[in-house]
Amino acid sequence: MPDHREHLSSLLRPGTTTSGPDKGFLDLLGEIPQAGPPTGLAQRLMRTSAVPMIYERYWRPTLGRVAKGLNGPTMADEIRIAIEALRLVPGQVALDVACGTGRFTRAFGEAVGPDGLSIGLDGSVTMLEKALAAPNPAAVTYLRADAVDLPLGDSTVDAVCCFAALHMFADPDAALDSFTRVLKPGGSLVLLTSARHSDQPMRLADTFLGRLSGQRMFDRGEIALKLFRRGFDRVGERYSGVTQIVTGELPVNIRK
Repeated sequence: MPDHREHLSSLLRPGTTTSGPDKGFLDLLGEIPQAGPPTGLAQRLMRTSAVPMIYERYWRPTLGRVAKGLNGPTMADEIRIAIEALRLVPGQVALDVACGTGRFTRAFGEAVGPDGLSIGLDGSVTMLEKALAAPNPAAVTYLRADAVDLPLGDSTVDAVCCFAALHMFADPDAALDSFTRVLKPGGSLVLLTSARHSDQPMRLADTFLGRLSGQRMFDRGEIALKLFRRGFDRVGERYSGVTQIVTGELPVNIRK
């Protein structure tokens, strides 16, 4: 059986060191409470000790339903969409950025099998502790690190997923640069993030709610354009309510 923690360590950028005692996950932040100050109310609540306890069963599904609308994908649908978009196969390395309590990470672990690696990355100790408390496939390992400036080496993972987090990052462009950097040529990316409506009255309402919660509201087509500019092709978009799922692949022959 492969040593998945050792495999993860081998993918880190040279000179990267862990901090503090072993908590069941690789910790690169140590005594830093979180990676960067909260961007607003939503992120402040996510960083409390209470939200991780209800995140997977109540918090994320409820807020997701409000944002996606009644006809939007369920959490189970999101996982299926992500796995299909990433085209995961046994033996690959998948990275789940802002993994929370690990629901997607565990699904990716099943998809890549014991010879692969599914890395759940988050900045919250309480989220990662909750993730570790669940039954995890053998391929799953967790990493506490900055989700915007990823600590992994260049071209080290086959797939990157970031659901319901990009709009809460202080610098989403830097995060997209980091996602692109760690992906191997031919690798796949899937994102779920915010999307303002196109008509003006709804657009103003979306912008107001975004500012109130501290979440960035992206325009429709904005994320796809950012991926094109970073060299992605086969970029796809799917909209539900004020959310979008955006997918893309790096060409096999891309120059980094």
